[in-house]
Amino acid sequence: MSTARVSTRRVRPLVSKVPEITVWFWIVKLFTTAMGEATSDFLVLHFNKYLAVLVTAVVFLVSFVIQYRAKRYVPYIYWTFVTMVAVFGTMVADAIHIVLGVPYWASTTAFAILLAAVFISWYRVEHTLDIHSIVTKRRELFYWAAVLATFAMGTACGDMTATTLHLGYFASGILFVVLFGAPFVLKRWGAMNEIFAFWFSYVMTRPLGASFADWLGVEKAYGGLGLGRGAVALSTALCIVVLVSYLTITSKDRPHERLVSNL
Repeated sequence: MSTARVSTRRVRPLVSKVPEITVWFWIVKLFTTAMGEATSDFLVLHFNKYLAVLVTAVVFLVSFVIQYRAKRYVPYIYWTFVTMVAVFGTMVADAIHIVLGVPYWASTTAFAILLAAVFISWYRVEHTLDIHSIVTKRRELFYWAAVLATFAMGTACGDMTATTLHLGYFASGILFVVLFGAPFVLKRWGAMNEIFAFWFSYVMTRPLGASFADWLGVEKAYGGLGLGRGAVALSTALCIVVLVSYLTITSKDRPHERLVSNL
């Protein structure tokens, strides 16, 4: 009698390196985008811009290494790096327009193509774009590449609507509130894929937060309330600290353990 060989693929519990997607995730994410916009502008305008970019780049790289080497999701490590993505990503996107003279519509298009390329590569290699599947180093690299591309694209898109399309900061913010919320409604009606809905809203958080940060901080002559970029940067940073501290204490966004096949 022949004996069939039984597959012994290991199935082991793995924990995602990113938080559970709750309302807390979206709140903190929006504060990081607002803080990144205000902080980037404040540093470049009030200090030597080359030194500001250099120091920010170093902090960005250090925070990435710490996040990448972490064995699990740690709120303050994860959100520190996301915040640095917001600050440094804003500087890079602004430099492309201000220093190189690339129009916002062109940079928005270029970053959209880059983001699509990241998603296509990610899916071809890993066969999923699910946020809950970030359980390996390779998937984490794809995830952060997508995050960087979304920040760059969102920055250019927000500036394009506010300046090139002459909507102004407040009207742009309202536009992106609608675009941000639309996937939640469409997903509830079954009219949008859950993964696509997540990433669409994720992209919209960047111009949404940045538009309102600019509206609050920019001088009245340029369509803002004139509260000052420094004040907006500091207040949003304090909000992030309070929220991340709360999440650290309560573990409300701790990722659930999932059974994942040997990858």
